[in-house]
Amino acid sequence: MLKSLIPAAAALLALVPGVSRAADEAKPAVPRFNVAYMDRTADPRVDFARYAFGHWRADNPIPADKSRWGAFNELDLYNQTALKGILEAAAKSPHEPGSVEQKVGDFYAAAMNTKAIDAAGLTPLQPDLAAIDAMKTPADLARVLAHLHATGAGGGFAVYVAPDEKNSTMNALQAYQGGMSLPSRDYYFDEKYEKIRTAFLAHVTKMFELAGAQPDAAAAQAKTVFELEKALATNARTPVDLRDPLANYNKMPTEKFIALVPAFPFETYFSELGLTGPAAGEIIVGQPDFYKGLQGVLTAHPLSDWKVYLRYKALRAAGPYLAAPFENEVFGFYSHVLRGTPAQEPRWQRVSRVTDSQIGEALGQLYVAQYYPPEAKARMDAMIRNIAAVMHDRLANLDWMTEPTRQKALAKFDKFTSKVGHPEKWRDYRTVDIKHDGYFANVRAATEFETKRQVAKLGKPVDRTEWDMTPPTVNAYFDPTANNINFPAGILQPPFFDFTLDDAVNYGGIGAVIGHEITHGFDDQGRHYDADGNLSEWWTPEDAAKFEARAQKVVDQFNSYEALPGQHVNGKLTLGENIADLGGLSIAYEAFQRSQVGKERKIIDGLTPEQRFFLSWAQVWRTNIRESEAARLLAIDPHSPGRFRAIGPLVNFQPFYDAFGIKEGDPMWRKPEDRAKIW
Repeated sequence: MLKSLIPAAAALLALVPGVSRAADEAKPAVPRFNVAYMDRTADPRVDFARYAFGHWRADNPIPADKSRWGAFNELDLYNQTALKGILEAAAKSPHEPGSVEQKVGDFYAAAMNTKAIDAAGLTPLQPDLAAIDAMKTPADLARVLAHLHATGAGGGFAVYVAPDEKNSTMNALQAYQGGMSLPSRDYYFDEKYEKIRTAFLAHVTKMFELAGAQPDAAAAQAKTVFELEKALATNARTPVDLRDPLANYNKMPTEKFIALVPAFPFETYFSELGLTGPAAGEIIVGQPDFYKGLQGVLTAHPLSDWKVYLRYKALRAAGPYLAAPFENEVFGFYSHVLRGTPAQEPRWQRVSRVTDSQIGEALGQLYVAQYYPPEAKARMDAMIRNIAAVMHDRLANLDWMTEPTRQKALAKFDKFTSKVGHPEKWRDYRTVDIKHDGYFANVRAATEFETKRQVAKLGKPVDRTEWDMTPPTVNAYFDPTANNINFPAGILQPPFFDFTLDDAVNYGGIGAVIGHEITHGFDDQGRHYDADGNLSEWWTPEDAAKFEARAQKVVDQFNSYEALPGQHVNGKLTLGENIADLGGLSIAYEAFQRSQVGKERKIIDGLTPEQRFFLSWAQVWRTNIRESEAARLLAIDPHSPGRFRAIGPLVNFQPFYDAFGIKEGDPMWRKPEDRAKIW
């Protein structure tokens, strides 16, 4: 899908990275806040994370089919079990052709028919492989790449349609770096990833062997794939560099872009995808140097190398939907090697995830109908209003911001909106041909539908009612070009949103999530977008310098955290999320305090309301994680590890010290002059 190629930072700013799906249990418990998770033998002044969830960590080893395990995963398990019931019910009986139930049921039934999938072997992918083998000219390469991009395989680079970040009401043609199989450019060069590179070569070799190549030929082909990808990576930007929205916005006439890569007939490529017409006369290029480098890769590597490379890209993309040997091999490298996960998830969970990713708003309709009570939205809307009111007051009274910038900040905030639960209008999948058999064909049909849907947006107004997450998702996000925050139904449950418990727990949970997403509008990336969601320099130089000085304290703080022996958190890479955590916690705390005016203070489980607020925040980030996954995320993830998110904002916040009697000299103490305060 073209949209799937959009870098996450360019599309949205989410609360957590991709959450791995949870273990196969029949009736998972509701994962609500629990004082039993605490280790009361620990001193909160010494190790607050252990105090807040030490018993949970000891009692919750990572399941064999997971790379990590935490509160998000526990809630995801709860949602996945609900989806399993929906999917199985839909698959059991016939439904009206074209109905949501028919699409969902047949997709699931076909995906669960492993006998038919295994019997088909590589046959479903043979037409694509034949087209790759038949390439003779650069025009053939352009047509094949267009087809692979349209069907989700990718390769070479990334082109998509998305809101123009300097004209956010309109959708524009965009180009981004791409084509690499490893997590980031450093994996191709840094000595510390040598074992990963060796494993990657072995994996690619095995994929070619499964596709019929002899071992020696497969090994040679794997080397070709790696060398071509390494050449692409040479001019790619790092994850930190990709976080700069201004540096990654370079609009130019499409003719000028095409001239960057004369060896590749982009005219043919665009025509094949339907990316033509007046709106295609300009293109926003994320990384021009990558495309200048692409010219060199094309001239240095003959068409025969590109055939080998694209065979692998096709095999890798299709692998999870083909016979077991292909699916197992893709898992073996991308999950076992890169993330340390010992075993695959049960089949039904893997299929549930694919269904959600391919026809998510069809499945989402059925999920919402059964599991999302209308009163949840009303309560959520009220909390958003309470927390937004605090942010408005902060902006109006901030002592370090001058009046010209303040007025523009308030104008931006006045246009800020929120979406809760699910889309008002559901996506129409009637033209997607989903059948009771043919898993790969169903995935292909859904992917091509989405590609056409995205391409059709070119040059048209942005529909800000659309969602970038499906209803069952356990996450939330801020969309900078739409200037809105979004909370899928899936996260509006314990431990985040639990109205069986006291206000302190809810403000420390979903309240801080709301504050986190609001703050994203004013983090180191979000602050560059104005009231209309356009990239612009609306800050005075003086205020921008003040912001950066305050943000540097956050960078320095998180740079000091050692996540693995000799490996520290990257404070620049994680700055946006850390600022959002810092602001979100502080804003939610003030909103909580306002909500308690005139109410009786209650001690619950021996804890004050303030203590329960901070414990609720910390327990949201309880996590056990495998070393391989921790190392991978440190390299590419804009989110800090869970245990540092649990304590990072707290040690900047005086009410936390007051709540637990933390004094100078205690290990949890942070000098006042070192504490970060932005919003």
